[in-house]
Amino acid sequence: MLVFAAHGNYVKAFAKNKDIVYIYEGHNAAVHLLLPFGDHVISVDRDNTLIVWDVQSEEEYLQLNFDKNTFTVSALLHPSTYINKLLLGSQQGSLQLWNIKSNKLLYTFQGWDSSVSVLQQAPAVDVVAVGLTSGMIIIHNLKYDEMVMKFQQDWGPVTAISFRTDGFPVMAVGSHVGHVGLWDLEEKKLITQMRETHSTAVAGLTFVHGEPLLITTGEDNAIRVWIFDAPGGGGRLLRCRMGHGAPPTKIKYHGSDGQNILSAGQDGTLQSFSTIHESFNKSLGHGCKNKKKSKKKGLNYIFMKLPPITNFASETARQSYWDGIVACHQGCQFSTTWNYQKGSMGALKLKPRRCKKGHDENVYATAVELTSCGNFALVGLSSGHVDVYNMQSGIHRGRYGKNETHHGQIRGIAVDGLNQLTITAGGDKQVKFWKFKSKELVYAIILDSSPATILLHRDSGMLAVAMDDFRITVLDSETRKIVRRFTGHQNQINDMAFSPDGRWLITASMDCTIRTWDLPSGCLIDCFLLDSAAISITMSPTGDFLATAHVDNLGIYLWSNKTLYNIIALRPLPADYQPAVTVLPGACQQDLKTSDIETEVQDQMIEYESSEQLGEQLVTLSLLPESRWKNLLNLDVIKKRNKPKEPPKVPKSVPFFIPTISGLVPHFAAAEQQGAEGQSKVVNLGVLAQKTELYMQLEGALDTNNYDHVIKLLKGMGPSNIDIEMRSLAPEGGGSLNVMQSFLQMISYMLCTKRDFELAQAYLALYLKLHLKVIAAEPVLLEEMSKVSVLLEETWMHMQTLFNKSMCLLGYMKSALL
Repeated sequence: MLVFAAHGNYVKAFAKNKDIVYIYEGHNAAVHLLLPFGDHVISVDRDNTLIVWDVQSEEEYLQLNFDKNTFTVSALLHPSTYINKLLLGSQQGSLQLWNIKSNKLLYTFQGWDSSVSVLQQAPAVDVVAVGLTSGMIIIHNLKYDEMVMKFQQDWGPVTAISFRTDGFPVMAVGSHVGHVGLWDLEEKKLITQMRETHSTAVAGLTFVHGEPLLITTGEDNAIRVWIFDAPGGGGRLLRCRMGHGAPPTKIKYHGSDGQNILSAGQDGTLQSFSTIHESFNKSLGHGCKNKKKSKKKGLNYIFMKLPPITNFASETARQSYWDGIVACHQGCQFSTTWNYQKGSMGALKLKPRRCKKGHDENVYATAVELTSCGNFALVGLSSGHVDVYNMQSGIHRGRYGKNETHHGQIRGIAVDGLNQLTITAGGDKQVKFWKFKSKELVYAIILDSSPATILLHRDSGMLAVAMDDFRITVLDSETRKIVRRFTGHQNQINDMAFSPDGRWLITASMDCTIRTWDLPSGCLIDCFLLDSAAISITMSPTGDFLATAHVDNLGIYLWSNKTLYNIIALRPLPADYQPAVTVLPGACQQDLKTSDIETEVQDQMIEYESSEQLGEQLVTLSLLPESRWKNLLNLDVIKKRNKPKEPPKVPKSVPFFIPTISGLVPHFAAAEQQGAEGQSKVVNLGVLAQKTELYMQLEGALDTNNYDHVIKLLKGMGPSNIDIEMRSLAPEGGGSLNVMQSFLQMISYMLCTKRDFELAQAYLALYLKLHLKVIAAEPVLLEEMSKVSVLLEETWMHMQTLFNKSMCLLGYMKSALL
């Protein structure tokens, strides 16, 4: 099943609601009408051009051009049982019936002196419903060109029409004010009115075939399903899916699971969106000045609606007992509370006492904050005051400062996780630290510019301050000192967000960039440029997503954190870094294939390969597991303990499986040659040789003094193999003194290069255990052993020095107050 959508001059077909499978290009103006027509799809643009497309081949099948002065196409319909026929409605009021196969005009209907807005097939054959901009609905018979009946609605133009098909002769008609009228076709009268179906014009409605269900959509970005099971004939709301009717102003993750996002929009509503599934979305409703009166009279009275929410704060600690959300509205003195679990606005209105007497009418709330326990709400005003309220009762619990908190508008409020410290920022270029309980001033910092907003990471105590001069300052709330300064934005900073671990600070600005700053290094590590500025951002508590809301965009966009599932080199970006423009998902992309290729190239990161040794003065360990070298001295004990009690039984031969040779890396056994043909009768004396590969490598290293190949060979052996090779070095085991001397020189080589330190210790210990008597009897080996002893002592002294330096530095960092 395909879904067709038109945007701009393009028509696209979607499969599974996400994959674009077909793109139809050819219109020179914006497409405003679409109609699926069997194996074809019909589109009409603003230039009054009608094109019939072949769905599979994306080719143009037919093109019709109409004169705008005589016939401007405004509606499309394929009459039922009319093969290859298309009915067109016009703004001039007339109708035309076309045969698109033969490209002929079959008949012209004169119309009713009003523009046609809707054409809909009736359940009866040859009968269609015609909706006019005058509010008139005509039931017309196409075969005889006769009007069967007509209705008149008082709500203005008709926007949508649908008929019930479950046995009831009912017609539903939508209007541009959001109402739906239900008409009885037998008695030719209005049954009932469904008012406020949508807050804006009804864009479309349709009855489910054979079911008492009506689906409506509106320009308020909502889809609602109504069921008709009441005796009066009216419908009740069964379920709905809705978003904001106007762009969001503030978004924030709610809870610690990172599954829900609270969003406040310019339409005045507060909604919760789920990142798991749309079925978990819910609307907390529209703010109202008098909740009891609004329930009686409804929200259709404009004076009861509250302005849009400009800022809000939420906590989940006490949301099961009382309201857990506090919000301030545009131009309102009081702040409102909301209950997330009930999904509605609370009964409390947090208003200062000094404003209840009618004074300070120009004062309004600018910032809000909730404590982590959910018991207290802090509200900052444009007059420079900060008040504290109890969230359970709404009682005023005090304010900060004797007269006022700041000599200017409050720009931000923050409270630490233990309710010990309150931080306020005002338009007087100051950031003040207060004791939460006693309301006493602890410290004040004067900044170079007025802060625009502040954000506190409660776990680390880092406070980010966005300035009016487009800079960002990071303060430590414990030491009250500035620890970082970031510059780079070219316009107002709208919002900030910390990563859950407090390592990253993400900022969004009106310059359409979103930048990620690394606090430990103080560097910019990521920056991307969008085609629309982000008005609000929030980071998931789990660190997997970054949510953004943009100017003039109704949706909330989720950006995945690539560091969770891919190897990303977070390298500092240069100061003059200019990112490429990233088009928001779902926006029009002229060249989709090229964009995908560029994205893949940008995603390719160069993997960093670590060197074997970072520095010549550092002692480096090997990457081998401990089982390969730690038990070399105890192999005798291990073999004795693991000695089998019974001899192993020979398993039954299974010729299907290929035999393997056991070892650290199993290998397939070579197939034995069957028969005597091709077998050489010359005895190969090489099989009687006692020199192993390690033996020959040690002999060759005496001349080259390069033991890298020998060390690599030892690293690939198991403990038992190493033990056998060590025993074969002595003369009584088939070796020689030169090879034993070469082995000691290999240990010296490893100590001098300071690589594989633990392997050198393990190999030397096993060597001394097996050949101590031979070493004591041979002066050459004693001299070489003394050199190894000196190197070993120097290496241990060097390591002790490094340990002491590291312990001293760690002790200073733990005790010193930076």
